[in-house]
Amino acid sequence: MHDIRMIRETPEAFDAALARRNLAPMADTIIALDMDRRRAIMAAEAATAEANQAAKDAGRARANGDDAEFNRLRTLMTEGKARTATLTDRARDLDTQLNDLLLGIPNLPAADVPDGANEAGNVEQKRTGTPRTFDFAPLEHFDIPAARAGMDFAAGAKLSGSRFVVLTGAMARLHRALAQFMLDTHVDKHGLTETITPVLVREEMMLGTGQLPKFGEDSYQTTTGWWLIPTAEVTLTNLVHGDVVDEATLPRRHVAHTQCFRSEAGSAGRDTSGMLRQHQFEKVEMVSITAPQDSDAEHLRMTGCAEAILDALELPYRTMLLCAGDMGASAVRTTDLEVWLPGQDTYREISSISTCGAYQARRMNARYKPAAGGKPEFVHTLNGSGLAVGRCLIAVLENGQQADGSVVLPAVLHPYLGGRSTITATGELI
Repeated sequence: MHDIRMIRETPEAFDAALARRNLAPMADTIIALDMDRRRAIMAAEAATAEANQAAKDAGRARANGDDAEFNRLRTLMTEGKARTATLTDRARDLDTQLNDLLLGIPNLPAADVPDGANEAGNVEQKRTGTPRTFDFAPLEHFDIPAARAGMDFAAGAKLSGSRFVVLTGAMARLHRALAQFMLDTHVDKHGLTETITPVLVREEMMLGTGQLPKFGEDSYQTTTGWWLIPTAEVTLTNLVHGDVVDEATLPRRHVAHTQCFRSEAGSAGRDTSGMLRQHQFEKVEMVSITAPQDSDAEHLRMTGCAEAILDALELPYRTMLLCAGDMGASAVRTTDLEVWLPGQDTYREISSISTCGAYQARRMNARYKPAAGGKPEFVHTLNGSGLAVGRCLIAVLENGQQADGSVVLPAVLHPYLGGRSTITATGELI
């Protein structure tokens, strides 16, 4: 959410930043609505003051026995209260309109974010690892014999419909091992605090991180009003919802492994084969709450945490800085990690690390007390996948596949698999 004072003071800069997101100018509309709101508030306050003064004057007239003046003032009081109520309702309605308008406007890109209308404008920052050269045509994950025995899309469809899967045997254990490895690495090596949160949240939590009101169709809501989280970003970030924390407690760094739920609205026909795009999936999510001056450095640190997982798994990947037109609505800057998938012969996103500045904090009213004193200020929030477990499973399978249909697994996972290192073509973990 944006600071209305910033829009009033720098409307041209605000519209220029929106243009980088391929959006039309909005400053004039916002400022006009804000002026109407402020005039309505002032008129309501003036009417209240007049009604209060009439009440005082009526009291004096009654004390002096001036019934005519008392009756006249009493009529003014009644009329004034009615006018005050009307003006107050008007001010409240305009305030709601302004708040709703601001809630629907995405964050403004940072100055170092490249311009671009879509993913074609993203900038590659580096490549890590060399894609393996195969002496056979590599398969996509769902066609690899080692995976087929434990990756049942027909069962998932029977239970829940399209874009669900049932994992059994070696596939289920490998999936669990990946999540456990990620958590252990982030906790033991990166200093994040392991956190378990609900996957059902109240509507204001979704508003706080920006999933609502604009992107409600991308998530699932229960009949009782709770929302299923699309990622633990929602719960971990909202841990400071409505709070004023001491600067000495920052940064706060959390990691959680959760089920995630997305309707994938608008993605019909894209990545429908296999596990790449599911309605229910698992992620290990990182969230940091920082003071404003620390958020840029924290973005680099979080990116390094996610890269370390891919490095340990010996998976080739590239690091991308997203352009203004391809970032999520809450971000001022986003770095994507894209892992190499030989079955698709391309890089695919496996992590997004985003700095959100004070955008989410203002929506949540999450602030901190500066150590140097002064008024509370909004914290900065950051989030990132560390990593998407299902997509990591895909990458491990495709990069480790062998000509005989087996899959050789990364050495770092062997301790999590009871010392086993390979999934045979028949799906046995050995």
